[in-house]
Amino acid sequence: MADDQGSPESSEKTGRRDERVTINKEFESYDAFINEYVTNISRTGVFVRSKTPLAVGTKVNLRFTVIMDDIETIEGVGEVVRVHDDPQGMGVVFTELSSYSQGLIDKLLTSQGHRASKD
Repeated sequence: MADDQGSPESSEKTGRRDERVTINKEFESYDAFINEYVTNISRTGVFVRSKTPLAVGTKVNLRFTVIMDDIETIEGVGEVVRVHDDPQGMGVVFTELSSYSQGLIDKLLTSQGHRASKD
């Protein structure tokens, strides 16, 4: 296995060798919001619309908000598994989620399914 040339902090403290790119962090401007946002969430991953999608295999730190009873933040780690041109973006599979974030996703999907069955 190749030796990681990343920061000593990331490999020594976490024991991980893969570098990650943070996507969908708190938006600093309206332009950032337009350039990158999460759509189509499932229990296993999300689609991130992006004008500059990352390469398949890229490890990413995810942080995005969902609107439920309150605004909630879902955080975790994922990996880009596919890239699309139309709509432009990337499919990201969750590789690590806190139990709190997984619970939020379950609750969100359950409430959406319940609403869809009423329509």
